[in-house]
Amino acid sequence: MPQIPEKIHELTVGQLSARSGAAVSALHFYESKGLITSRRTSGNQRRYHRDALRRVAFVRAAQRVGIPLATIREALDSLPEERTPTREDWARLSEAWRSELDERINQLGRLRDHLTDCIGCGCLSLETCVLSNPDDVFGERLTGSRLLVERRPRAS
Repeated sequence: MPQIPEKIHELTVGQLSARSGAAVSALHFYESKGLITSRRTSGNQRRYHRDALRRVAFVRAAQRVGIPLATIREALDSLPEERTPTREDWARLSEAWRSELDERINQLGRLRDHLTDCIGCGCLSLETCVLSNPDDVFGERLTGSRLLVERRPRAS
């Protein structure tokens, strides 16, 4: 991992990319979503403060466990003065995300358990498919496909 001398307080996008392991395009994307910020030089080049390294690490860690970027952005916005997240911040925020992750794990378990049934029958019937129509909730309303958008006739 490339070392950046302590006397350097701002990083180019290339330095931030090399040090964080995030692609330059990802850093630009994070910036467009308000997850990190930069200033522009007189030559219109981006310069990132060193604390962007920790923010990028925070974003990437949260993404790896499946937290959506919008949720990550909300978490970063909740920090006082939009400061860099600390270990304590991560502990608090990750605890808040725990129930959301547990629910996703449960959903994935159900998907895994029913996936072979769907492939085994081969019909992909919306009437009986436990994946797209659990407990036949659509069958209680009408017959036929419920996942297609119903078109209403236009008034002439």
